[in-house]
Amino acid sequence: MAFSGSVFSFCYLFFLGIFSISLLNVSAKRTFQIDYENNCFKKDGEPFRYISGSIHYSRVPRYYWKDRLLKMYMAGLNAVQMYVPWNFHEVMPKKFVFDGDKDLEHFLKLANDTGLLVILRPGPYICAEWDMGSLPAWILKKDTVILRSSDPDYLAAVDQWMNVLLPKIKPLLYNNGGPIISVQVENEYGSYFACDYDYLRHLVKLFRYHLGDEVILFSTDGSGIGYVKCGTVEGLYATVDFGPTENITGCFEVQRHFEPKGPLVNSEMYTGWLDHWGEKHQVVATSVITRALDTVLGLGANVNMYMFIGGTNFGYWNGANTPYAAQPTSYDYDAPLSEAGDLTDKYFALREVIRKYKKLPDGPIPPSVPKFAYGPVPLKKLHILSEMLDVLCPSGPVKSVYPLNFVQLNQYFGFVLYRTLLPKDCSSPTSLSSPLNGVHDRAYITVDGVPQGVLERDKVLSINITGKTGATLDILVENQGRINFGRYINDFKGLVTNLTLGKDFLTGWTMYPLRIDDAVGQGLKEKSHKSFLSSTSSTFSAPAFYIGSFDIPSGIPDLPQDTFINFPGWTKGQIWINGFNLGRYWPARGPQITLYVPRHILSTSAPNNITVLELEKSPCDVKPCVVEFVDTPVLNATVSNIFPGRKLFAGGH
Repeated sequence: MAFSGSVFSFCYLFFLGIFSISLLNVSAKRTFQIDYENNCFKKDGEPFRYISGSIHYSRVPRYYWKDRLLKMYMAGLNAVQMYVPWNFHEVMPKKFVFDGDKDLEHFLKLANDTGLLVILRPGPYICAEWDMGSLPAWILKKDTVILRSSDPDYLAAVDQWMNVLLPKIKPLLYNNGGPIISVQVENEYGSYFACDYDYLRHLVKLFRYHLGDEVILFSTDGSGIGYVKCGTVEGLYATVDFGPTENITGCFEVQRHFEPKGPLVNSEMYTGWLDHWGEKHQVVATSVITRALDTVLGLGANVNMYMFIGGTNFGYWNGANTPYAAQPTSYDYDAPLSEAGDLTDKYFALREVIRKYKKLPDGPIPPSVPKFAYGPVPLKKLHILSEMLDVLCPSGPVKSVYPLNFVQLNQYFGFVLYRTLLPKDCSSPTSLSSPLNGVHDRAYITVDGVPQGVLERDKVLSINITGKTGATLDILVENQGRINFGRYINDFKGLVTNLTLGKDFLTGWTMYPLRIDDAVGQGLKEKSHKSFLSSTSSTFSAPAFYIGSFDIPSGIPDLPQDTFINFPGWTKGQIWINGFNLGRYWPARGPQITLYVPRHILSTSAPNNITVLELEKSPCDVKPCVVEFVDTPVLNATVSNIFPGRKLFAGGH
């Protein structure tokens, strides 16, 4: 069939147009690659070096994500590095949550809109001083599971999670128009005992299946040959991490041992360090970190500063290290941006170093968020905890001859009350013991409501109690956070072994998994209730709830504002404001004294309700029963170091 000239011309021009559009699309395709010959990254074909900072969206309220990201951008960073904590999104098996403060995709898009690239670390294990390194506690249902290995039960859970997570990530890869330039597989695996290459290969295959072949997959390990040897496999670009006091050239030589060519990368250069209850607040001098950053950038290396902002372990999300030492609620980290997002001297000093190597963004730096001291708020005692079990455990108790741990009770965080009867007369002080160190992590003991003392993991394994035969023995066990680093991350909580009274094992347990957050959210109310005799000793009181409220002052512009809450005379416990779980307070041990209160949880239109669960001793019997809102944090109260010899920059993230 013959074509007329006009038809031919139209078809020619049409296909020429399609071809031209196709060429434009090819030329505009975004790429992020490793240039091995020139020892650098290439972004869209041009040499590129990232200067990044770590931020954990799970430790910063969504309300403040934009503020924190913009401050990072204005410091001169061109990228942020971030973890995805698995247990934050899948607290219960197959119940995935990605909204509100857990809206990962929104955070990634916000970073992109701010002008920041993203280095993503989705685990499945992340460490991060986060509960169990982000592995969900329900994995321990099979108590023989070998975490972070090719154990089939563990891999099945990992695959189920990644089959949900990674498809959300793929559209946000750089080559697909998003901000993610590289993705880490696992985290510091060379520091784990398993050294299971099949496990790493399984993850690489899984990530490639979901994310494709274009994205850079990398590993991060401590800067020692042995660490990197067990931490990476073919298909992963090996990077190292090290602190500012290390031999920088020597650390990069370790990376070169595994990656003879390609960009130098320090995936974690520590701007500060983590705290533990009972230790002094860790501080790293600004001069130390600026000197190290200058050296790293002078070598042409890529760097991520861990942390650039630390944030807060709201609720129960903190982790712990071994020998058992839980991290506090604050994750301030002595970072360039404070826990509350304040600009620090360290922020401006690092910005000046970055200025030497790249042009800083134009425009003003967002200021520190104002704080307000709302002052003292009186509280009143509501009930001792054991009087409220019908409200706190609506599903009813579980009975067993021997105690069950938290996982067996489907209780993954918070508290369980273990109850039994004294099988013999203890009119004379009798030893209540945890001979196999089976209290994980802290137990508050009462007999017929009379406080007896505290058992504590690794520290206090025995106390003397008194009571008559048949008296009610209550043991309120607190999960203070699961171990997040090392071989002992399979950290079971509760009474993980039996207790003895004198020489006899206790039996006949009634256990109450406490849904305290749900009850507080619904509002704890006063009511008539038959109660135990609630005596108070010079040292301890029975665990009890206290409530109060305050109004935001009227006539003052721009309220509410951020604030900090202080606990004068209080000992240890948990606090909620308007149902939001701020976290643990423990001024008796320190170093953290105040807790950060972000403004978005406060109300100007109604009274702000405060609920305190004091576990040991309140001030209310001897002096004013108040908490106090102040405008300045106290994170570095002087405490005696009950964990001597712990080394700064030892351990991982």
